[in-house]
Amino acid sequence: MRVLGVDPGLTRCGVGVVEGVAGRPLTMVGVGVVRTPVDAELGHRLVAIEQGIEQWLDEHRPEYVAVERVFSQHNVRTVMGTAQASAVAMLCAARRGIPVALHTPSEVKAAVTGSGRADKAQVGAMVTRLLRLSAAPKPADAADALALAICHIWRAPAQNRLQQAVALHAANATKGRTA
Repeated sequence: MRVLGVDPGLTRCGVGVVEGVAGRPLTMVGVGVVRTPVDAELGHRLVAIEQGIEQWLDEHRPEYVAVERVFSQHNVRTVMGTAQASAVAMLCAARRGIPVALHTPSEVKAAVTGSGRADKAQVGAMVTRLLRLSAAPKPADAADALALAICHIWRAPAQNRLQQAVALHAANATKGRTA
């Protein structure tokens, strides 16, 4: 499974590609940050993020895209920018028919470190260890993108089984009513 993790942000949008399957060693395929100038017009910044993500999709051909779920913060401006960058990532994936999964920050931290309250340094250290890297990816947005991809690889099999069970239950319930 090849997953592009996206840590959305208007100024720095972390991107990282991880390949592997749950229960086996994972491999980092690529990591980076799509940057936009703070003083640029919002529309131009969103186009720059789109172009950056499209380049990552072209180059790495992921099977899934995992995006950090936007959560409420105290700074509404920050939340809006994060949500807009997140929407761009989801749009780019959907346009290509690539499934998108949203993971909360605490879900990602818990998957990678064992604690949903881990700090950025702990996440970076565990990403470094799990992917057998010589140093933690910088900036933290890049490490967070890799953590998103790792989280998705580890959690996707269980989520898929749950979705299949729900779909089967719904189908059986429908058959029971029409018979």
